[in-house]
Amino acid sequence: MQHLTLIGIGTGSPDHVTRGAIRALNAADAVLIPRKGAGKADLADLRRDLCARLLNNPATRLIEIDLPARDPAIPDYRERVEAWHDAIAATWTAALAPHAPSRVALLVWGDPSLYDSTLRIAARLRPAPRVEVIPGITALQALTAAHAISLNALAGPVTVTTGRRLRDHGWPPATDRVAVLLDEGGAFGALDPAGVTIWWGAMLGLPQQVLEAGPLAEAGPRILSARAALRAAHGWVMDIYLLAKDEGAG
Repeated sequence: MQHLTLIGIGTGSPDHVTRGAIRALNAADAVLIPRKGAGKADLADLRRDLCARLLNNPATRLIEIDLPARDPAIPDYRERVEAWHDAIAATWTAALAPHAPSRVALLVWGDPSLYDSTLRIAARLRPAPRVEVIPGITALQALTAAHAISLNALAGPVTVTTGRRLRDHGWPPATDRVAVLLDEGGAFGALDPAGVTIWWGAMLGLPQQVLEAGPLAEAGPRILSARAALRAAHGWVMDIYLLAKDEGAG
């Protein structure tokens, strides 16, 4: 592999894919389709569906791979993730070796530059390919558009963080709005809900999209219920939310 193109696909909707992404997809010799097990088969299906809709180069091969799982025997979180990334890079290499494609594409949820590890995994490949990133509609854009809101208050800052950090460290300092990604479920429950508004969205841009918004104390339980229902129905949930403190709160 001489060239690796990481293509941002938002939350999997064809409407989140740019013309540049479609050109890059059709220029690839091969497209990697990761599989995460039977419980998350919809994730691979969405990638296949995007390729069926957008790929018109008959010479482009789809190569499916089974992703390794994180090793629960490694107690430290960062070490566990680093080892997992090593294993994923090795899986990519092994899957591509029999086909020897020059240009490879990978469809990436959200945006490859925002709380995504695909670039870190690509950096482990040897020999190192030229890496190109094609941005799509990010989950942040999809969320604010779905709720018809601005990401920031007038002249105000926004902090982008993860559910893990929100749960462990609370509301980030010096900001009145917090966008939260990669929440395994309900990290906002660690906050004092007084004076906090939440805008939440799951499966954004897809037919199964669900939105909730309102005061955190009221909307929080509805979000947890909707999230549980989506996970039960699909085996996975891709969601994101924005929190805002009212003036004078906290």
